[in-house]
Amino acid sequence: MEKILYLLWRRPEDTAADFRARLLGSVPRSLLEAGVRHVRVNVADDDVAAAAPLAQSCSGQPFDAMLSLWVDTAVWRARYEAQFRERVGRCHAYLICESEPIAHRERMPTDGRRVEGWSQICILTRPDWIACEQWLAVWQGSHTQVAIDTQSTFGYRQNVIVRPLSYAAPPYTAIIEENFPAAAMSSPQAFYAAVGDEPKYRANLQAMMDSCARFIDMNRIDVVPTSEYNWVAPARTPG
Repeated sequence: MEKILYLLWRRPEDTAADFRARLLGSVPRSLLEAGVRHVRVNVADDDVAAAAPLAQSCSGQPFDAMLSLWVDTAVWRARYEAQFRERVGRCHAYLICESEPIAHRERMPTDGRRVEGWSQICILTRPDWIACEQWLAVWQGSHTQVAIDTQSTFGYRQNVIVRPLSYAAPPYTAIIEENFPAAAMSSPQAFYAAVGDEPKYRANLQAMMDSCARFIDMNRIDVVPTSEYNWVAPARTPG
């Protein structure tokens, strides 16, 4: 199975509400009918307005939504893209190698209902001062545990970009998905798993920032708060 990520922008004539309604309407079911195993829509909407101060846009082009597809093969992606391409303004597509240090399956509705809390999407570009092998070793070999230990995440997915699948897609290195409780949208202590404990909050914040500085250029990162929705196809029976 392969995973494809699409960064999506709405058409100029569409409002954010119209775009959200379109993505959550007939698109997921049509994708499942076209053979997609699992559809995830992350969209920046009013439900995550409280997290707006956490957003960052170093690329100058923050996306409006992210579409994740789990498919048998990306070779047939044209048949999947036909289900949504006319409904978006533009999109960039990437083939992904996914790692899931924290799975949130027990807290993930699979019928299109909104996942509790909110999902923070971070787009990373590897800094020039660190080699690819070392970058991955720092991120996945040691930073992963720091992130788990210092934040209140209940879902954590690391998407290493294998290659772009669309013309002129920016050369990003990875895309992170982190599920947080709703309180973390507006409470730094809730974000850093230290509600009511200021010393722990400061220690967790410092540990996280120190670890990030080893492999992330903060001038080359996009952060977008989103709501998350999932649709999963029924299990296939043999024969």
